[in-house]
Amino acid sequence: MTDERWTVDFWLDPSCPLTRTAARWITSLAGDVPLDVRWHVMSLFLLNEHREVDPEGDEEGYLRIPARVATAVRVEHGSAALGAFHEALWTDPDGTQREWAGDLGEALRRCGLPDALASAGWEDGYDAAMRASHEDGVGRVDAEIGTPVLAVTAPDGELPAFFGPVLSELPEPADALRLWRAALLLAGVPGFREIKR
Repeated sequence: MTDERWTVDFWLDPSCPLTRTAARWITSLAGDVPLDVRWHVMSLFLLNEHREVDPEGDEEGYLRIPARVATAVRVEHGSAALGAFHEALWTDPDGTQREWAGDLGEALRRCGLPDALASAGWEDGYDAAMRASHEDGVGRVDAEIGTPVLAVTAPDGELPAFFGPVLSELPEPADALRLWRAALLLAGVPGFREIKR
């Protein structure tokens, strides 16, 4: 790998456990890849709002709540704060990984962010910003997608954005690096569309 820095713009829905694993993967690369991550919000609620049947089973729209809070964090405190909030949301205070997202207020407090941001989940004040961020991410991929969306900028230029990778578990360090290289290789192939297993 080169000493020049890479940038990953990473769109996440904060309530998605598979996205959490992908976020852990991308941050685990720091020792091997000179990498800067810029965190952005997307929303499974928005992704599925046009469907008659929500594939997430969220007919009441509860998935919008953590996405609204995450958007408030991103708007008011920036990308790094969103990354820290996402980390805190998915870990216990002792650093143990959680199976499901935790309490929004507790995660905010652990990051040193104002508790008041939790109320954003029940209000529509950040909905326009959430939708704009969401559309920016999903608009970069010409396919039906989910979360996460990654847009990678290499030291010599931007690669096409892609959905995924969708990970059920965090790869071991050697596999994490192999996956990074494979994702870049696939993203750089003109006409490449999708791979599933």
